[in-house]
Amino acid sequence: MVNSIQKDRAMAGNEWINGYLEAILDAGTKLSRQKSISSTLSPPAGRAPPYSPTKYFVEEVVNHFDDADLHKTWIKAVAMRSSHERNQRLENICWRIWHLTRKKKQIEWEDERKLAKQRMEREQLSKVAAEDLSDLSEGEKEKGDAKMPMLRIDSNVQIWQDEQAQNKRLYIVLISLHGLIRGENMELGRDSDTGGQVKYVVELARALGGTKGVYRVDLLTRQISGPDVHWSYGEPVEMLTYGDRNSHVDSCGAYIIRLPFGPGQRYIPKETLWPHIPEFVDRALAHITNVARSLGDQLEPAGGGKPIWPYVIHGHYADASEAAAHLSGILNVPMVITGHSLGRNKLEQLLKQGRLSKEDINRTYRIMRRIEAEEAALDAAVMVITSTRQEIDEQWGLYDGFDVNLERKLRVRRRRGVSCFGRYMPRMVVIPPGLDFSYVHMQDLSESDADLAKMIGPDGGQSRRDLPPIWDEIMRFFTNPHKPMILALSRPDPKKNVTTLLKAFGECRPLQELANMTLILGNRDDIEEMSGSGATVLTTVLKLIDKYDLYGLVAYPKHHKQTDVPEIYRLAAKTKGVFINPALVEPFGLTLIEAAAYGLPVVATKNGGPVDIVKALNNGVLVDPHDHNAISAALLKLVADKGLWMECRRNGLKNIHRFSWPEHCRKYLSHVEHYRSHQTATSLEIMARMEEPMSDSLRDVEDLSLRFSVDGGDLQTNGGVSSIVEALHQHRHDHTHSLMNNTYMFGPGKRQRMLVIAVDCYDTNGLIVLHDFSVLIRKIMAIGGTNGCTGFVLATGATGKETIEAMQQCDIPPRGFDALICSSGSELYYPWRDLMPDGDYGVHIDYRWPAEHVKSTILRVAQMENNHEEDCLIVDEEACSWHCNAYSLKQGAKVCNP
Repeated sequence: MVNSIQKDRAMAGNEWINGYLEAILDAGTKLSRQKSISSTLSPPAGRAPPYSPTKYFVEEVVNHFDDADLHKTWIKAVAMRSSHERNQRLENICWRIWHLTRKKKQIEWEDERKLAKQRMEREQLSKVAAEDLSDLSEGEKEKGDAKMPMLRIDSNVQIWQDEQAQNKRLYIVLISLHGLIRGENMELGRDSDTGGQVKYVVELARALGGTKGVYRVDLLTRQISGPDVHWSYGEPVEMLTYGDRNSHVDSCGAYIIRLPFGPGQRYIPKETLWPHIPEFVDRALAHITNVARSLGDQLEPAGGGKPIWPYVIHGHYADASEAAAHLSGILNVPMVITGHSLGRNKLEQLLKQGRLSKEDINRTYRIMRRIEAEEAALDAAVMVITSTRQEIDEQWGLYDGFDVNLERKLRVRRRRGVSCFGRYMPRMVVIPPGLDFSYVHMQDLSESDADLAKMIGPDGGQSRRDLPPIWDEIMRFFTNPHKPMILALSRPDPKKNVTTLLKAFGECRPLQELANMTLILGNRDDIEEMSGSGATVLTTVLKLIDKYDLYGLVAYPKHHKQTDVPEIYRLAAKTKGVFINPALVEPFGLTLIEAAAYGLPVVATKNGGPVDIVKALNNGVLVDPHDHNAISAALLKLVADKGLWMECRRNGLKNIHRFSWPEHCRKYLSHVEHYRSHQTATSLEIMARMEEPMSDSLRDVEDLSLRFSVDGGDLQTNGGVSSIVEALHQHRHDHTHSLMNNTYMFGPGKRQRMLVIAVDCYDTNGLIVLHDFSVLIRKIMAIGGTNGCTGFVLATGATGKETIEAMQQCDIPPRGFDALICSSGSELYYPWRDLMPDGDYGVHIDYRWPAEHVKSTILRVAQMENNHEEDCLIVDEEACSWHCNAYSLKQGAKVCNP
């Protein structure tokens, strides 16, 4: 066996395994056989003696690889009496560790190579931008130093004031697609999709709805009607606030608008929502248009009811941000996004763990589709709202659409009126989430412990009925309820790192003697009925409680309501307890602000938003979430030192106003107003309602002043082109537009109308008649103008190649069109982007497309009964595609007209 091991090691050439293999084989025994193996596998000269294998497995294997099976195998191996069987088990463990390490190193190497490539590209872009800034003065360059903090508001951004908002009637649209969203009794922690984001968007809608100057707020989400969710999630409209009826301009308030899209009778996770986003965009567009028209009729009846379009469209998370990007482009409304959590950062963290390959991660989380949506949203947004600076530097900085240094330089160029050569990046703005302080009563923050005495006193049985029921639900777990309470509140997700917290508590005897622990991990009825990672986390929690014998010291209630959360914070504060957030990475950490509002000192992860929160509040300690000893030491320090506990409590209460919702809304509206002022596009106009019934709308088709070009007459005659041009002249807008230049600029958000030029003019050989083709297109485009308010679409039966060649021969730039519809509608091109067929459109029309059946049917139907020639139609191979069949007729043959 020894020779076999040596051979395998020589082939692998891995020095890492040598020391640990010897350490394990040499541990805890003095048998002669064991000594023989140890001498055979002696380490190279000069190598330091190996440390304890027990310490290695506990600290390296369990902590770094998180593989409990390895640790169990180690325990079993040590307990065996047979040295041969024990050694065989230990060898197997070594090789498993070796393979895990090789896999992890390979993933890290690939990740480092990818990051190096991204850094190289960013450096190149930064170098180009720096060269473009050569005309700036040295003073301006120093002002834009990247070392300057990004949290400050630009000097030219005016803070939103009540006086400024008096005459404003703003309509704001928020979008949050996944999860279960309702105004009251939110089911936070029900699953991974119903967490802090749900609470954030609902409270943001409420706060904006109560801000002066805001007339209406719509929070758009998914309507779900099914047996697995509450009936309230199927209600189309839910009112959050009733508006300010005391002001001279009445406010509509804030609403949750649930739009049906995707599987109607089923609640699905966010990873499977991607194919249904276009359906949501269609329904959201119809809703926004109806509300804009209604608000115009309501607020400006004398002015003809001009629609009041959204002031801003705000997408939350990647799915809603993609939808917001589409709506923003259609409606020409500024778009704002909030990431909450980002795909590239999550992919990076999962790859570092080494458990899943990139393909498995993408298959499970649709991570590449999510990253694609985030990149698209970055390109369309005017502003990105973040909670912390760390989110900007370490998360958004991973994206192709954003670079901190390049964004600063582009901003300097725009401010000075210098061309940016088409490069654009949104502005990153740090606005921490707010907290609803209406639930916090100052009398609850007093130093009195009367309520706690009622709960745990000798005569508490008669007084408990006056106290919150959740208190009794928690206290029943404790043997000694007098001790301070360590509170953790999160959903049962592996990244929340609750298992490391329990390990820290279980291995620190002084902490167990001084404090109890309460774990609020969502709601559950039966762990066995749960699916996914939540069941795994809860099962591990119960096993750790049993392993460290923490019965009577740890509370883990099965149920709590959203209205119980403030009472849980109150109970922890009255016991002189501590709140802890040990998450591996926390994008922001709203629970830390909530805990501070109730006077609780905090211990929080040093990765993410808690860094800024604790710095602003000065009410706690930051720790490494991977180090359970550091966690237990920080908790013990706050629990044992009552002077420090009281100082942290006072600091948190003194500084908590920085995170209020009114403060958040003022900063929010200030930045939106600033970036709207730089929006030069005109507002969208919509057609007036058609009041006539459907039966009358098509009564006289001849009254339509603009018909298809095929109805405009023979293009070979003098009246063909002139009749179409005359019809367009009659329907030009009364107002005229000054032509800024003679070049066409693509800008879909600026379109006031769209002209579709349907032209097919061929000679007897089937070739495009270039003269007629050119005359018609040029005359119609001359009428539409070149100021960007009119868009053009060319529709033709010719192939894309034939169309582009004809346009080039006629000296008509393809980029002058918003779209080219070719091959009789089977191909769609966007010339302003590229000259390739749109893949998404091809997939769309390919759904259930029976290409072979259509081809055979055409040949069969076109065959006339008295025609004895079977091949009267000749297939035009060059003009054919998968979705379009083209034929030419044989000389003298006749066919039926299908």
